[in-house]
Amino acid sequence: MLFNSFIFIFIYLPVVVVVFFWLGRRSHTWASGWLALASLFFYGYWDYRYIPLLLASIGFNYCAGLRISQAVGSARKHWLVFAVTANLFLLVYFKYANFFLETINFVGVSETDFETLDIVLPIGISFYTFTQIAFLVDTYQGKVNEYRFVHYLLFVTYFPHLIAGPVLHHKEMMPQFADKRIYRPSSTNFAVGLTIFLIGLAKKVLIADNLAPYANPLFENTDTPSLLLAWGGVLAYTFQLYFDFSAYSDMAIGLSRLFGVKLPLNFNSPYKAGNISEFWRRWHMTLSRFLRDYLYFPLGGNRSGSFNRYRNLMAVMVLGGMWHGAGWNFIIWGGLHGFYLVIHHAWVAISRRLSFPSESEIWKLIATITTFVAVCFAWVFFRSPDLATSWEIVRGMTGGFGVALPEAIGNRIGILAPALQNLGVSFYLGGGSRFVETWGWIAFAAGITFFLPNTQELTHRFKPALDFKPSAELLAGRLARRLTWVPSRRWAIFLGLLTVISLLSLNRPNEFLYFQF
Repeated sequence: MLFNSFIFIFIYLPVVVVVFFWLGRRSHTWASGWLALASLFFYGYWDYRYIPLLLASIGFNYCAGLRISQAVGSARKHWLVFAVTANLFLLVYFKYANFFLETINFVGVSETDFETLDIVLPIGISFYTFTQIAFLVDTYQGKVNEYRFVHYLLFVTYFPHLIAGPVLHHKEMMPQFADKRIYRPSSTNFAVGLTIFLIGLAKKVLIADNLAPYANPLFENTDTPSLLLAWGGVLAYTFQLYFDFSAYSDMAIGLSRLFGVKLPLNFNSPYKAGNISEFWRRWHMTLSRFLRDYLYFPLGGNRSGSFNRYRNLMAVMVLGGMWHGAGWNFIIWGGLHGFYLVIHHAWVAISRRLSFPSESEIWKLIATITTFVAVCFAWVFFRSPDLATSWEIVRGMTGGFGVALPEAIGNRIGILAPALQNLGVSFYLGGGSRFVETWGWIAFAAGITFFLPNTQELTHRFKPALDFKPSAELLAGRLARRLTWVPSRRWAIFLGLLTVISLLSLNRPNEFLYFQF
């Protein structure tokens, strides 16, 4: 089931919310159980055959967590190693078995070719596996204090995050499920949640989905793309992925807020980052946190000198690339980001020694542009179906196939056309309107990305109304009025129009791009 579908918005969600709060007035356990069952239905709507696999994974990890918490001495570590290995084996089988077999066949290690397995990747398996590995490690480290099964079941299956994240920590979610306040409806939570959800819906259906037709042709039918055509397709995908993932992150946070549960922030204007480290602190933030806490730090982090630090960064990013997909393209994508991080940390170390001035606005602008361009090049490998396509597009982006413009544009620029031809620019028949549309959408998306506030910045004034508890005196005073966000009439009209336009665009809802991971 998709967040951006009529059946979810008008049937599933209202029923789940109403029954949850109705049961919450009678029994918190029953309300939690209902939300867990509704989440399982949400998951099974895609393919009910994988519900037993999800439940088996939950049952195994819950029992393993109990064993780890009750064991003493070296037995705790043995249980942890066993349980984590079992989780990784499950993930490797479903996600990487065919990749390994195809690689063996290609390299020719064996005299006989292995037949690939008939495996369908269960949706969300990477997310619920990583979530439960974090639970096992937290249990081993003594950070888990609550083991009610109904809450654990809800923690793993919770539908706002189950399919495409964020990757949750047990310690940040279980206390919320045990908080009796979430079982009472709150008008403020509804206002915050619906606003964030509707903004996310608009990002998905009005921007991300409209950028897809300008990105897909480049990757699906690559044929010696010239400089502007290659960059047009890559930038269209760059912003399509940005708004698609930002939309899902917003919608997940908004949906969760309806129940009074706060999900961790997972997306925070990453293209505004001034360096690649900051990019990863803003893009898929919970995955970055997981890789840092459960892989980078255990490998030694930066505690054993620069060489080991760079080695650990490369290892973590390559494994992070493999997490996204089973293919050499994803390994190269992860390796590129590892290389970027190594270069960045080396540059920081050199700059400190030389006292290089890097705080000027011009330098920050150059750094942001450089980071963005580097990320765009890496996205080519992330999106391309194979390495041959990737290299073809990269060659086009670097001018390997020349520069070309539609002839219709050449006819409109008059005396500039011959001058451009003298510089090596060629003109081709047709495609004028398509070319203009592509770059128009890119300019529109870039304007929103770089110059407008993100969803958190738009709605940050909601927070004091939730966190502040004014006295009876203050409730009648100006301070309380300042602390409570009251939407203006113009904002309400704008959000209403945005919602209507978004709903009218839902005739063919498209999957979120991160569903494939």
